[in-house]
Amino acid sequence: MIIVMKMGASKEQIEAVVARIRANGCQPHLSQGVERTIIGVVGDERQFNPDHFQMMEGVEKTMRVVRPFKLASREFHPETTQVRFNGTIVGGDKITMIAGPCAVESLEQTREIALALKAEGVSVLRGGAFKPRTSPYSFQGLGREGLEILAQVREETGMAIVTEVMDPKDVEMVSEHADVLQIGARNMQNYALLHAVGRLGRPVLLKRGMMSTIEELLMSAEYVLSHGNNNVMVCERGIRTFETYTRNTLDINAVPAIKQLSHLPVLVDPSHGTGRWELVKPIAKAAIAAGADGLIIEVHPQPELALSDGAQSLKPDKFRDLMRELRPLAAALGRSI
Repeated sequence: MIIVMKMGASKEQIEAVVARIRANGCQPHLSQGVERTIIGVVGDERQFNPDHFQMMEGVEKTMRVVRPFKLASREFHPETTQVRFNGTIVGGDKITMIAGPCAVESLEQTREIALALKAEGVSVLRGGAFKPRTSPYSFQGLGREGLEILAQVREETGMAIVTEVMDPKDVEMVSEHADVLQIGARNMQNYALLHAVGRLGRPVLLKRGMMSTIEELLMSAEYVLSHGNNNVMVCERGIRTFETYTRNTLDINAVPAIKQLSHLPVLVDPSHGTGRWELVKPIAKAAIAAGADGLIIEVHPQPELALSDGAQSLKPDKFRDLMRELRPLAAALGRSI
């Protein structure tokens, strides 16, 4: 249930509603917009009588949220959320570009890529220190050493860092080196991990599971939001279908669908979505046309030697070409890159 307060409702009136929600054993979550405050009720609502709230001073109306995700819904938060970190705003008019290697391999490799990306106006560097791989014999990442490399490159370049965390016990350690904690596709329903990053309060990039529905993605986001951490971005990165030509099938439908259902910023990963570097550019354009708030692109100076996902990585010159073609497209849509 959500409770919509009247325009200009006083602080005391809002606090009275919050107190009654807590008295009934539920948790209130406030969404304070430009004109109105909306209070979400999380918990067992069966004991609630909406009429009791309707009669309270400052309350305009009460509404039942029929969808299973409450805090992630547009009903709870009509305005698109903007996630801010290290000078970057995700969810505004500017499309956020996040790029970098699939895996951190060395300080020299990471620094070289970061400098090339920064020259193209990219302010957010992605790189994996922990790599969940299908095969136990594949490169699993440098771990803590990789995090230290990312932190050093951040210090040298001023770029924000996005990197994946896989285990609840590593959340604190990863957060010391990164600006955004990524929850990968394989961990989208790792509920202990979702609780951990929710409690931490740091920005979270939540990727859609490879066989997960849009509703399941938003329900995973709900776990993070339920701890009061509103800094959540969701990412479409392709789902598994019967098609084998591409690594995954990137669900362009998900971008406008999620933006209708939810207030959370939506990003697209055309690298994992296709698995083929030559398809990254057209799919990136399609994602922006569909309304994506940002893109995640894998870039490597020598993809043929990459320790992880070289086939889907752009060389720096190809990334430069992509940026040059995306800028006029974004401008035509009233946005910028």
